[in-house]
Amino acid sequence: MKTNHNKNVTENRKARYNYFIEDTYEAGMVLLGTEVKSLRLGRANLKDSYAKIKNGEVYVYQMHIGVYPFAYFDNHAPLRPRKLLLHKKEIKKLYGKVNEMGFSLIPLKVYFKNGKAKMTLALAKGKRKYDKRETIRRRDEKREMDRIKKDR
Repeated sequence: MKTNHNKNVTENRKARYNYFIEDTYEAGMVLLGTEVKSLRLGRANLKDSYAKIKNGEVYVYQMHIGVYPFAYFDNHAPLRPRKLLLHKKEIKKLYGKVNEMGFSLIPLKVYFKNGKAKMTLALAKGKRKYDKRETIRRRDEKREMDRIKKDR
């Protein structure tokens, strides 16, 4: 009997502030052994990372996975491009939206699901400065309302 255990490794917290998230996809990742071990130690960072479609395949760039400290030799490069595993139909859909509608592919989080490293990839559109101010204003209003409710 398999249980569905999810262990979060890292999350891109700035993504929801900088982008409007339209759709999300779960993708597998092609990793080296030392990369998997580093992920299990929680040594990953998604800040400034993005994904691109090249030759019908999806790659994630600028995702930092720290070197594995216990590897004697043959450690990985921390910022190397990593291939993501998606269905061909999903890749075609993403390719059309990214090229025609001005969307971006942004990694949201990396986690382990049933022992396999997975990534949540978002189809996102960038926010303008006034959109970000609106987000901050709504967040502050919500915080103030929660504070008032708590005091009662």
